[in-house]
Amino acid sequence: MIRRLLLDQLDVPSALLHYHLDQLTDDQLFWEPSATVWTMHRSADGWSPDWAETEPDPIPVPTIAWLTWHVGWWWSVASAHLTGATPPDRLDVDWPGRAAEIGPWLTGVEEDYRSALQACPDLDATTSFPWPPEAGRTLADTAAWVAVELTKNAAEIGLLRLLRP
Repeated sequence: MIRRLLLDQLDVPSALLHYHLDQLTDDQLFWEPSATVWTMHRSADGWSPDWAETEPDPIPVPTIAWLTWHVGWWWSVASAHLTGATPPDRLDVDWPGRAAEIGPWLTGVEEDYRSALQACPDLDATTSFPWPPEAGRTLADTAAWVAVELTKNAAEIGLLRLLRP
């Protein structure tokens, strides 16, 4: 019952995310809406995200590029926790870098997550993502968080798309 609810909760934010991704352009990906932003940087090894271990002040405004990478990263980490696999490091997430490739990439990440949630043997097992281990949260808590985080990130992507002059 809870597994079905957790899977169904993803439908609305997933549809909202893909609504915006289907219309996304390369120009919108890297638009910097503020003087202080987090974005993605190309190197010989691929793409790398801006990141800080502690929240900077002022808080950077993320670009759509950064937000789409972020969704792919935390969703992959959530999948790993559900399956007991080693979570990927931020720098190991292979972000595609082009608007036309991001929708299919995130569709694959979502399919992997849905399969991991479906196959998870014990949603009552404790986990350390996205909370500290001492929080005593469960994999079901993580799955509920995924729907909320996806809703927030899809709304942020949509708002940036709509604000782009």
